[in-house]
Amino acid sequence: MKHGEGNGYQQLKRSKTLEEILETAMGFERTARDYYSALAERSKQPLKSLAEELAAEESRHYELFRELRNRDDLKDKVGELVQIPANDHKFSDYVQLPEPDAHPDDQSVLQYAMGREQAAMEQYGALAEEVEPGPVRDLFAWLAKEELEHKGELEKQYYKLVYSTNV
Repeated sequence: MKHGEGNGYQQLKRSKTLEEILETAMGFERTARDYYSALAERSKQPLKSLAEELAAEESRHYELFRELRNRDDLKDKVGELVQIPANDHKFSDYVQLPEPDAHPDDQSVLQYAMGREQAAMEQYGALAEEVEPGPVRDLFAWLAKEELEHKGELEKQYYKLVYSTNV
């Protein structure tokens, strides 16, 4: 181990302020909302309804993060350092939308969406374990559960699509 790279330094390198984490999460949720909204515009039923529902839920998640970041009783907490999960890079990768394909097939769209939901579920679950008990932890734990439910809905659509076209 090099001088200056002790445990404290490594921990600091793997930490972000709660405000930075909330900003990243807001970017993730905004991107998810935009992705699902665009998907709904170019999809047919039943994928269209699912995409509209997911867009509305991601928009609600964005608002929850925004409200949490701006709460007066949490102003002193947003500057605190939090250990970022090991999968943070995977979550951050999904903050940017992929280049849209002019005519994506439903299967590839659903695979991408399931990956987004899996990354979000893992990220929020890990963050819930890292922050102190209270409203921030409760929000991350609740969002991890929400993202798991989203992924489950996407998986149902995916298996319907795959097995109905391969019969």
